[in-house]
Amino acid sequence: MSKDTLRIGCASGFWGDSEFSAAQLVEHGDIDVLVFDYLAEITMSLLIRAKAKDPSLGYAPDFVSTIKPLMKQLKARGIRVVANAGGVNPSACREALVAAAQAEGVELKIAAVLGDDLMTQVEALRAAGTKEMFSGAPFPAKVMSANAYLGAFPIAAALSAGADIVVTGRCVDSAVTLAPLIAHFGWTADDLDKLAQGSLAGHLIECGTQTTGGNYTDWQSVPGWDDMGFPIAECRADGSFVITKPPGTGGLVCPSTVGEQMLYEIGDPRAYILPDVVCDFTRVTLTQAGTDRVEVRGARGLPPTDEAKVSITYADGFRATSLFMIGGIDAGAKAHRVGAAMLARMRRKFAERGWPDFTEACVEAIGAEDTYGPQARVSAREVMLKVGVRHPLKDALELFSREVAPMALMSAPAITGFTGGRPKVQPVVRLFSCLVPKSQLGVSIDMGAQKVAAPALAGVRLDAAALPAVDGPLPAVDAFARGSRSVPLVQLAWGRSGDKGDAANIGIIARKPEYLPFIRAAITEQAVARWFAHLVHGEVRRYDLPGTHALNFTLQAALGGGGIASVRMDPQGKAYAQMLLDHPVTIPAELAL
Repeated sequence: MSKDTLRIGCASGFWGDSEFSAAQLVEHGDIDVLVFDYLAEITMSLLIRAKAKDPSLGYAPDFVSTIKPLMKQLKARGIRVVANAGGVNPSACREALVAAAQAEGVELKIAAVLGDDLMTQVEALRAAGTKEMFSGAPFPAKVMSANAYLGAFPIAAALSAGADIVVTGRCVDSAVTLAPLIAHFGWTADDLDKLAQGSLAGHLIECGTQTTGGNYTDWQSVPGWDDMGFPIAECRADGSFVITKPPGTGGLVCPSTVGEQMLYEIGDPRAYILPDVVCDFTRVTLTQAGTDRVEVRGARGLPPTDEAKVSITYADGFRATSLFMIGGIDAGAKAHRVGAAMLARMRRKFAERGWPDFTEACVEAIGAEDTYGPQARVSAREVMLKVGVRHPLKDALELFSREVAPMALMSAPAITGFTGGRPKVQPVVRLFSCLVPKSQLGVSIDMGAQKVAAPALAGVRLDAAALPAVDGPLPAVDAFARGSRSVPLVQLAWGRSGDKGDAANIGIIARKPEYLPFIRAAITEQAVARWFAHLVHGEVRRYDLPGTHALNFTLQAALGGGGIASVRMDPQGKAYAQMLLDHPVTIPAELAL
């Protein structure tokens, strides 16, 4: 481990990522720290349901099984590990790791950061009239979990106390990377620009291979999907860093692969709010610094806020999804009529029993470009009919499940088979986000017999008026003196999209700086709202990132509730950027592409 640099490799972008990644980084990455990110909103819902069935569960058991055979190597190489694998039960995760280390005959100090669980404060939050921070919805009646997003400093305290492995519950994804940097370089709460850079390093590697060529717009140019290299952030004491990957592995690290990931799910790039710092990414620069090496500089930091974001989950009825194949002439039209008949049949039966209507119902013909709405181009002869429904009563969806198969004989020809048999009825777990004062959080560190004090959490009220202005004049489009032509956005830009609850986030990066004025002129807030009018029911906002010649869009009420609560084909907005890249852009006739 160098005093001046720290190499951090990320082996997991979600719960269920490759089981080979950790060994790749440990054996070939020359890393100092190994980190894992597991806790997406959907993941928390799954872990909550697991703990409800068995109180000893609620963490990511894959993490323990992945780390166990590597423990001797980790000890020998001096590689430390940080993971938010604790889920909703970090103490149980720590106990499982302790048992695994004993079984392997390895002496390791293992810490768990606690304090994100706020279930004891639920009634107080309800009594205070707490509203959902985005929609203003009232506090839910039946809460299943309440977890605050913790930051990096408690993890750093555990590392500074000698922990070899640190597990946490709910924390911001980037904290698992920022914490080792704080501990190694001695950064303090006042080192705001360094904290912003460290958070950006964490953000860039938190989704695993998404920054080394995965999910890349120009996917044709990425080699070695069969052996993708997982990301490494090579970080310096001044906060600057290089994104790279193990030598000889597949993938591609260049400014556009890294840039796409930088824009992933960040909202307002002037104020990416984290527990330890408010980040401004508008002036970040990405420079090719060698083969599969991109240097990142320019993130700025503002003081952290005095409130913590809290994710509350609650039960909201049940859901079921039917999926089956329909072929032949006008397959898409047949699918829509079958789906409509299925819903009409069920609504009649519900009314006969005195049951309410579906809470939500969604009919989609997969293969007929239903998600494209008015932009659809395909007249398909093979589709998958997807009928997703929600209802407050489990019995109602059990009836729906039994009545799906009869449609094969009473409706359209060429229904060729059902996927997965009868639809499975599942509980709906919805997300409610709110803010609480950091003073209400009781963070602690469990290292067994060793006592470690958790650092105090502080912050200031965020003043939106104090957010930095975008530097310099924004590019404008001159008149097309020599004529114009129309091209799809993908010829001018790269794009990446994702979700935050029921909001979609689309990042767009100009392939060349000279393209940006024409992109800005065509891809306005109004244009994006029109393009997605069939899917988006809330506000569309656009933000500028001149440092990377990029734009970022947020689309509110865009995902049918988002995550596990949505019955749509794309509940996380993963395809939204690809859809927007079809949008036409008018450019000068002489502009070189």
